[in-house]
Amino acid sequence: MLELDEIDRKILRALQKNSKRTSSEIAEEVGLSQTPYLRRVRRLEDTGAIDRYVAILNPAALGLGMTIFTRIWLTGQDARSVDAFGEAVRKMPEVVECHLMAGDCDFLLRVVVHDIQSYRQFQAHHLTRLPGVQSVKTEIPMQQIKASTEIPV
Repeated sequence: MLELDEIDRKILRALQKNSKRTSSEIAEEVGLSQTPYLRRVRRLEDTGAIDRYVAILNPAALGLGMTIFTRIWLTGQDARSVDAFGEAVRKMPEVVECHLMAGDCDFLLRVVVHDIQSYRQFQAHHLTRLPGVQSVKTEIPMQQIKASTEIPV
């Protein structure tokens, strides 16, 4: 695990909130001049603490206003079945998160689609046709209470 001091944590919090700001703006916010700030950011990138920089899109503004949570049970939990399912799901742009689970189901997916009909088509024509899928259960959230990409540092 990477040792972080308070300045590193401030940098990470600032970048999580808005990495589009200039390096000089963030450096000033965390109390550094630009050169030491950039050196710290490079170290955070090189050590993997910063994985990548992305734009967070608004799904509803792009016509993808429905998020569905899908629980998947496989016919077997052997490595070949789990790996094959994971590889297939990685190719599905509708699946924005996929988690191998301990507990009741084998996988939990977060799927983003236009509407319920789009999801039904995706489920019927893609999810249920994957090799090894035994059962699919769909959970439809009624209201989003919190959504964040920021992790506590």
